[in-house]
Amino acid sequence: MKTVIMGAGAMGGLFGALLTLSGEETWLVTPRKDHIDKIKSEGLTLEEQGKIYKINVNITNDVTSIGKADLVLIFVKTYQTEKAVADSLSVEKDETVFLSLQNGIGNEEVICKYVDRKKVLLGVTNHGATLLGPGHIFHAGWGQTHIGELDGRITERALRISKMFQKAGIITEVSDSIYDLIWEKLLINVGINALTALTGLKNGQLLDYPETLRLMELLVNEALEIARAKGIKIEGNPFDKVKKVAEATRENRSSMGQDFDYRRRTEIDSINGAIVREAEKLRIPVPCNRIITDLIKVIERRFYQSQ
Repeated sequence: MKTVIMGAGAMGGLFGALLTLSGEETWLVTPRKDHIDKIKSEGLTLEEQGKIYKINVNITNDVTSIGKADLVLIFVKTYQTEKAVADSLSVEKDETVFLSLQNGIGNEEVICKYVDRKKVLLGVTNHGATLLGPGHIFHAGWGQTHIGELDGRITERALRISKMFQKAGIITEVSDSIYDLIWEKLLINVGINALTALTGLKNGQLLDYPETLRLMELLVNEALEIARAKGIKIEGNPFDKVKKVAEATRENRSSMGQDFDYRRRTEIDSINGAIVREAEKLRIPVPCNRIITDLIKVIERRFYQSQ
């Protein structure tokens, strides 16, 4: 299955490396020249479980040079989705599937502005990865990946993608309730990402301080109230799940934390900010998520002002 990955950051690069190692024709697409030059000259460096791999991954900044593809994996930041999808249309053919494995909520609406809904799948992954530098990825945590059709059907194409991921060592299940799982992942991001950005901590270090644990619980409980008000089914205790994910990815720096490290725009609007927007529609107060969102946005503005 020929796969094009839009976004060659930590997660896009990780999936690209694993799929390439399994023998799949895989292309990474990124505008970053330093990333492209490093991977073309030395291969993509992947660190995991004390081992270092050099992987010759296909990478380009010109998606039109790739030709038609069977699968487009969207791994860009949520605010980059529109451009990435528009650019990727050059690889589309009748059977091409577009799969978003991005953080947050709201990506589906953007993708479907350009792509027939019948060709779109959504998913979540709980792997943790950190981009250490151009062409250098640290695989910091393992977790399950779920993908699913928008209408909840279990289809042959979804099973085929799942099988390909499994072959690459990416444990994957096809779900008939992908929206519930997206919200479950959203609750995890709500509890971890902004806190790591604001504190400078790695994911697991949030568990080491009573203050961050308390904030994590407040953020998650507010988001859970919104999810339940929207009729989303959340299994088990979400706060316990967030703590387990933080522990499983203890050495990982969340994507939002990495954004702050490099003074980049974050995905706050599709994570904690999304909780605030949904809460406003439902007229439910979420003071902790609002404060965290406002703090992130103020610091982001300082990044722009200093550039």
